[in-house]
Amino acid sequence: MGLLALLFKDPTTFFLLVPLLLYSVIAHEVAHGWVASLFGDNTAKDAGRLSFNPKSHIDPMGTLALFLVGFGWAKPVPVDYRKLSSSRQGIIAVSLAGCVTNILIATVAIFLLQFQIFQTNRFFVPVLLVTARINIILGAFNLIPIPPLDGSRVLMGFLPYGAKHKLVRLEPYGFFIIIILLWTGILNPVITFVQSLIFGLIAILLGFVR
Repeated sequence: MGLLALLFKDPTTFFLLVPLLLYSVIAHEVAHGWVASLFGDNTAKDAGRLSFNPKSHIDPMGTLALFLVGFGWAKPVPVDYRKLSSSRQGIIAVSLAGCVTNILIATVAIFLLQFQIFQTNRFFVPVLLVTARINIILGAFNLIPIPPLDGSRVLMGFLPYGAKHKLVRLEPYGFFIIIILLWTGILNPVITFVQSLIFGLIAILLGFVR
């Protein structure tokens, strides 16, 4: 469900959420570029895409989707996978970086809700809950192994060359495949399953800080 209804129901909460959600998708992309630089590819860095300046990242359609349907995207950072050292490990690490970032943001939001100062504030509770929910959705959705989603790159890191090549050939059609699978509801159980795994991971992470 989108968030635009919140603008009319609770405008204060809506405007508190806007920067948090926008920076959630921006942080997702910056994480890809930053991890790529750790593995030797400075393409995103040289293009000025490791900045948190929204002008460097905002995709109008992705931002609109974020508030209309509950998940969205920023402009993908450029990564030259040929330049990554430890090629297979580099591809997997770069691909997971964005989803891990969203999971960490959700973990922080849920962690803050454990404190009474946030539990008793009528603004903080919905803001943190929605921030956690959207970041879990972003993490789960991007882990689906359909090009051009991050999960497909992770899968490619484990596949032999022939299978990897076949998966790459799907990329021009990936967006349409994803739309059809979402529209028919086929992806819903997959997203729900991945979300449950993320919830379990967050529970483990929170267990370390209690």
